[in-house]
Amino acid sequence: MMDQFYTQIIKSLYFSGPQSIAEISNSIGKSVPIIAKSIQSLIDQNFVIPDGLRASTGGRRAAAYKLNKEKIGNTLTISINRYSIIMGLYNIFNEPLIENIDININQFDDLTIYHSIVVYAEKIIETYNTYPIFAIGITTPGFVDSHKGVNNSYSKESPLYDLPRRLKNDLKLDVYIENDSSAIAIAEKNFGKAKNTNHSLIINLTWGVGLGIIVDQQLFRGFNGFAGEFSHIPLADENKLCSCGKKGCLEVEASLESAIEYIKERLKEGEVSLLAPHVESKDKSQFLNSLIQAYKLGDQLSIHGIKKMGFMLGKGIATLIHILNPEKVIISGIGAAFGAILLPEIQSSIHIFCIPRLSQRTSIEISNLDNIQTIASACVAVMQSDNLIKNQ
Repeated sequence: MMDQFYTQIIKSLYFSGPQSIAEISNSIGKSVPIIAKSIQSLIDQNFVIPDGLRASTGGRRAAAYKLNKEKIGNTLTISINRYSIIMGLYNIFNEPLIENIDININQFDDLTIYHSIVVYAEKIIETYNTYPIFAIGITTPGFVDSHKGVNNSYSKESPLYDLPRRLKNDLKLDVYIENDSSAIAIAEKNFGKAKNTNHSLIINLTWGVGLGIIVDQQLFRGFNGFAGEFSHIPLADENKLCSCGKKGCLEVEASLESAIEYIKERLKEGEVSLLAPHVESKDKSQFLNSLIQAYKLGDQLSIHGIKKMGFMLGKGIATLIHILNPEKVIISGIGAAFGAILLPEIQSSIHIFCIPRLSQRTSIEISNLDNIQTIASACVAVMQSDNLIKNQ
């Protein structure tokens, strides 16, 4: 019982950083004497350490406390996307302990994907055994039920359907899972540009176009927990099939997948570009890395492909502004790397498609969080754990 209460305090210090006893009391809704006694117990157990004094508010300066990253375990992060898995190891301050490992996958080969996850996870656990791991956090696209620990986008026979249960059996660690866009929204709300914002929309711009909805500083999940399928709003003009099998989805014109398809089509037509040597590449993750580098070097075709995607994305965001009237819209995910070009295109599209009275007070911003996918996976492990003490 006390471990669960201590876990609440640890979560508060993780998501909000160093705090005074009064601030922790306000954060978790417990009295100051109870918090003071609990903090002392956590100090005695070495989970929490003093962090100087808070700024003066006119009276005596309050002592602040923070987590002890040397005592509290680390998180093995697994971030799954359409064409690759990114695995990492992070401490309780979201600081990377190793260089992220990027693993290419065939999205239709569930057994091989599962095998790759187990092999690389075991390798990380064995190689870096001086870094104790308290849990594994997974983010993945799809219809994820985080409470049941299943991804309903897969059949029940697939090892990726109940991935947490299987990994817990194989790796002997607690495992937690969340939809990637929802997890990124949680990370942006606590550590990024959505912090201290009541109503915000976080766009996860990747191979699709995910959406996390923050209402009254809480993640909005909808009736079945699947809110945010922004990719499949029927706004596209092109007569192309989406990955879901339908036509007209926003994803076919406003995703990184669509930008790469457009660029490759132009290259095959003879367009001059730094990306020409990669036109026949089947490795989409590698092509994306090449696209980011070409964009940074000012490659005109790369810039044009991103601008085209950005304008259509802005049209979709205009629709969201009409429906939800957010304070902020934050472009996050892999696509945030193109922020300097995306932002003016999105704003231009919003000017065209959105009623000014609604859009003029909504700010469009680009995420400033590095490694957002893996940080989001770490957030999942901390947020969903019901006991951050037992495995330490």
